[in-house]
Amino acid sequence: MAGALSARSWGRLPLAAAATTVAADWRFQALPGRDEVTTLLAHGARRSYGDSCINSGGTELDTRQLDRFIALDSNAGTLRCDAGVTLQEILRLVVPRGWFLPVLPGTQFVTVGGAIANDIHGKNHHVSGSFGCHVDALTLLRSDGERRVCSESDNAGLFAATIGGLGLTGLITEATLRLRPIACDRLVVENLVFNSAQEFSQLSGESMDWEYTVSWVDVFARAGRAGRGIFSRARHVDEPGELTAGGGRMRMSLPFAPPLPLVNSTTVDLFNRAYFLRGSRGLGVREQHFQPFFFPLDAIAHWNRLYGRQGFYQYQCVIPRDGGVAILESLLRRIADSREASFLAVLKEFGERRSPGLLSFPRPGFTLALDFPNRGAKTLTLFQSLDDIVMSAGGALYPAKDARMSAQTFARSFPGSEVFSQYVDPRFCSNFWRRVRTGL
Repeated sequence: MAGALSARSWGRLPLAAAATTVAADWRFQALPGRDEVTTLLAHGARRSYGDSCINSGGTELDTRQLDRFIALDSNAGTLRCDAGVTLQEILRLVVPRGWFLPVLPGTQFVTVGGAIANDIHGKNHHVSGSFGCHVDALTLLRSDGERRVCSESDNAGLFAATIGGLGLTGLITEATLRLRPIACDRLVVENLVFNSAQEFSQLSGESMDWEYTVSWVDVFARAGRAGRGIFSRARHVDEPGELTAGGGRMRMSLPFAPPLPLVNSTTVDLFNRAYFLRGSRGLGVREQHFQPFFFPLDAIAHWNRLYGRQGFYQYQCVIPRDGGVAILESLLRRIADSREASFLAVLKEFGERRSPGLLSFPRPGFTLALDFPNRGAKTLTLFQSLDDIVMSAGGALYPAKDARMSAQTFARSFPGSEVFSQYVDPRFCSNFWRRVRTGL
């Protein structure tokens, strides 16, 4: 069934012409022919922030009805499922059985297909790498009608291109994932304060034996407070206990997007001061269920509406560890001086484990992710100045979060993009791919 679809992603930025949608379920045997549609692109839960999940003027394949669990091997810890299954649905199935997903992003409301296509990462990259490191196999439906099973041993080049390949190699219909065992549903969590980028780096280096690490940083702080934040580290409780997935009900919802963003310099400054004070009072070690640690924003339905009708950008970069503290200081100083409002500022350290994906974003170094209300030229000018710092350092930007990087920035961020382009399905495209690949 086809229908018109508003061309918006999670960032809710005003975008170009809408696409036509076609529902893809497990009975979906072939992609629409050339005489029916122009370009194709699959999408799942639309949690990508920018335009990598948008195909304006083309056809989008809605995979949310690809929602079957096919096989769970509770002895080996492997799960075979359709690509439209969400991570929340997987957790509800496997946690009561003593299993867990080895990599989780900041929301559980993403699909398996989206997790593979963006090669998502979590708070434990230094231990477990990215999502693609735990995909045993996937099935890909190409526009030539072939259904190809891909793994590191079969169709290896297409497998590497599809992991982190932004949905451009064809329609992922199913995947086999490796799980990790857990004894209970709780984590040991410790929160600590840091007062500079140097202190963050030191804490991060000292916390590599903790499975999960993540920091919130106050990007509005200046002068003597610049670079301060709250560092959190966690590990699974080893002793047997309850095994509940939780996360069943949202505590609040934003019913509509206000005409003007509720996120501005005044509200963010007040929030950051209060959050830092609250975090400073909650230091120490405690046990808690995994849900609030991994998915704090999932308790608020439609939180993206906070940013108003013009939507918001998320800017996420990674910079090398060598010289990384000075680069972080430059980025934070530039953001603070701009007075652009971002209270969702997340700082982490990536480890050495390489993904099988050709376009995988994580690489050794520090990654900083920030949300900014869309204020037009002023916001884009800030991003260009941040790009200059990141590119000069040999860093990269994250396509899943992007809505404006240039073709030159993309090429410098992903030297493997020329090899990747050889595996792109000729019928698949997105607004992102048109923007970063000249002439498409």
